[in-house]
Amino acid sequence: MNSETYRKIVRLSGMYDFIFTIPFVTPWSFQLLNHFLNQLSPTPTFAPIHVVFVNLFGSIVIIWSILRIRYPMAIYGAYDAAGRLLFSIWFMTYLLIHAFHPVMFIFAVFEIMWFIIQAYGFWKLPKLAREFSSGSFL
Repeated sequence: MNSETYRKIVRLSGMYDFIFTIPFVTPWSFQLLNHFLNQLSPTPTFAPIHVVFVNLFGSIVIIWSILRIRYPMAIYGAYDAAGRLLFSIWFMTYLLIHAFHPVMFIFAVFEIMWFIIQAYGFWKLPKLAREFSSGSFL
């Protein structure tokens, strides 16, 4: 895989995160999302402390997505792949052990897909492209 193609993959994963994470950033947008999800299948009641953590998660993912959109470096794709692997593990854990909301399965599928694309793409990059990308921004 060439560096420019991989940069496009990193940027696209950032765009995906930005679009799908926006509803988690504010208490009001999360309330709308939660109302919509309740129409599909009941969700648990969220106490204010839960909403704070949802908003913190949303905020940090939005910042991380903007970084990858603006500076789609290969090393960011590698770190994002690692994060997506962790997200996938936790999504699947809650789905299998706690029979969590079915929408979690959709998120898990996308996390696994982005993990595979970015991890494989990084692995297929020439060694020089991987090394150069880690220090070119700093």
